[in-house]
Amino acid sequence: MNLKEKIIHESLKLFSLKGFLSTSINDILEAANTSKGGLYNHFKNKEDLFLHVIQEAQRVWRERNLDGLDQIERPMEKIQRFLENYRDRYMKDTAHFPGGCVFVTLSVELDDQRPILSREIKKGFEGLRKWIKGLLDQGKEFGEIRKEINTEAAAEMIFAGVLGASVAYGSERSSSSLDRTIQSLIDYLGMLAP
Repeated sequence: MNLKEKIIHESLKLFSLKGFLSTSINDILEAANTSKGGLYNHFKNKEDLFLHVIQEAQRVWRERNLDGLDQIERPMEKIQRFLENYRDRYMKDTAHFPGGCVFVTLSVELDDQRPILSREIKKGFEGLRKWIKGLLDQGKEFGEIRKEINTEAAAEMIFAGVLGASVAYGSERSSSSLDRTIQSLIDYLGMLAP
């Protein structure tokens, strides 16, 4: 890992634990074992570093959560695998996210304080909600979901459940609570079936 990658990796962990605003430049320098020159040689300022950290967080999110989905044909099975991956491969990934979901942490913190930075996070949330709805719509077409199910409402329920699981896990660090919440979402998927 080169210095730039190390700074991004350590900043991602710090942002996950403390948020963006509560993480000082000195915290980052200490965690990455570098100087201000080392940091500013790679990043214009803390906001520039933030954008790089978000890109890395998105890469890790995709790698962890979408693992194996391309090998699954049935839309409802894809959603279930996503939920399992989210629980087992993403939320419990303390190497990258010791404080839980960095997107939830940053969204709450930055909404009022730095709305421009918060917009980057919200784009990702909206993309996830649309992706879930698209899979539910496909599931309805394939006969995996009852015809009377409102896929918009179902997608919102699953999305809200995922965010709720993230918030609860971030504050409690309870694997059993996370397991129960995600299992309840998987059970909900089963209730949509004909």
